[in-house]
Amino acid sequence: MMQLTGAQLIVRLLERQGVRTIAGVPGGAILPLYDALSGSELIRHVLARHEQGAGFMAQGMSRVSGVPQVCIASSGPGATNLVTAIADACLDSIPMVIITGQVPQAMIGTDAFQEVDIYGITVPITKHNFLVRSAQELLEVVPDAFRIAMSGRPGPVLIDVPKDVQNQLITIDELPPPAVADAPPALDMAAVEAAASMINAAERPVLYLGGGVVHSGAAPLAVQLAEQGGLPTTMTLMALGAMPMDHPLSIGMLGMHGARYTNFVLEEADVLICVGARFDDRAIGRAAQFCPNAKIVHIDVDRSELHKIKNAHIAIHADVQVALEALLPRIDAAKRTSWLAQVDDLRQRFPMQLPGIEDPRSHYGLIQAVADALDDSAIIATDVGQHQMWVAQAYPFRRPRQWLTSGGLGTMGFGMPTAIGAALAEPERTVVCFSGDGSFKMNIQELATLAEEGLNVKIVLMNNNALGLVYQQQTLFYGKRLFASKYRSEPDFVKIAEGFGVPALDLDKAADPRAALAEALRAPGPCLIHATIDREQFVYPMVPPGAANTEMIGG
Repeated sequence: MMQLTGAQLIVRLLERQGVRTIAGVPGGAILPLYDALSGSELIRHVLARHEQGAGFMAQGMSRVSGVPQVCIASSGPGATNLVTAIADACLDSIPMVIITGQVPQAMIGTDAFQEVDIYGITVPITKHNFLVRSAQELLEVVPDAFRIAMSGRPGPVLIDVPKDVQNQLITIDELPPPAVADAPPALDMAAVEAAASMINAAERPVLYLGGGVVHSGAAPLAVQLAEQGGLPTTMTLMALGAMPMDHPLSIGMLGMHGARYTNFVLEEADVLICVGARFDDRAIGRAAQFCPNAKIVHIDVDRSELHKIKNAHIAIHADVQVALEALLPRIDAAKRTSWLAQVDDLRQRFPMQLPGIEDPRSHYGLIQAVADALDDSAIIATDVGQHQMWVAQAYPFRRPRQWLTSGGLGTMGFGMPTAIGAALAEPERTVVCFSGDGSFKMNIQELATLAEEGLNVKIVLMNNNALGLVYQQQTLFYGKRLFASKYRSEPDFVKIAEGFGVPALDLDKAADPRAALAEALRAPGPCLIHATIDREQFVYPMVPPGAANTEMIGG
């Protein structure tokens, strides 16, 4: 028999679940849990400088590992500071368990100090959430949270634990077993057979991969399907790396900032095989004009995504890996020589243009120089903005979980704390975070966490002293009325990094920027690499808001 407090029980349950690193920030309502955590010999705590940073560190760990990771915060402002990271995880289907402290139960509803209804606030942005009423409930709630987070379409689950529940004593004889994911939905074999027949009969099929392919571990199967069926393959922003970008069948990223030829290929398709993607507006543009001549096969683990934006001719509710395992033996080996020749012709006529790719002082050239200095083991994170799209267009991603970016929510400030999380989960890898000056300033305080942990994270700061995508849209679509998109002053990012204890390199002052960059990337530990970027360099091509993908401008 064991007598434990609720807080000690949470720690034991987390240990049993395999949790080994937790990011968080302490505060009054979560202090019993912190006190219990101090006694754990298995769990390492990483002290973030802001709760949003802790949330993104948990995301970084989860995005590279594929299993739910944990962040913790106190009640009130501690909990509300996590909301953006939770919403980001929800939209990108990232499994996380968030534990927040709450005021004692007797004080709930009294507007007590640092009381906020985080349960109510997070209902729309979690898969599920719990307000725990007794230590006994924790025996079910904690394993349940992990089970829900990793089952079906992954996502975040919140556990709100009042302070008195953390302090409550409980006597138990044994701990529950670690949670496992629910069994995937039963596969409709008739639908699989119909899908195989449609694909085999197609003359101009295209395979369209989304983030679900990465989440389910099905990227090798997707590549095998493409090779077996002779299928040109496009990827959403979230799926980059599912097929190597330099694979002969890869036609790169589709959508708002995809190559012209990619969107033109999709226009010609007669069958679209959508796997683990949700027809996001940034990917498909104006929905009514997307793939107008194509019949659609849609495979997704989330039933609500089927027929939601585009009606599927064949909809398969299934785990992507299970569905592809069943589909592959039914797909005829096909060369599709004339269709692939047509794709290659479009590629040559409307290629992705990467001006300045050989110049490390240009935006594309800087990205290429970073890629040249690294191998495929490196992890690449970004913040959100022009730099994010340039990296998506130019970086040669070759494996799943190599690419970490905020897709659905588009959160500035995502990059550095997520990169820290990735380095915590896989310390043997080099992690590079591409950021813009606007995004970087949103969680710049996590430089202190990076310095303290001494992680192998390199921040490549592409600085145009502006909110670049806002500046671009105001220039292109708002009559060049530039308002609140240019900064009137510019901080010294090199001094700021050094002030936090992170070494810094100013590429602007390097005699040989390519050599200096390679040396900084090779050196162990953290580093800020600063590079000035021309503010007038825009992301092209671009689908104007509300337009069809074939109505791109530039590029």
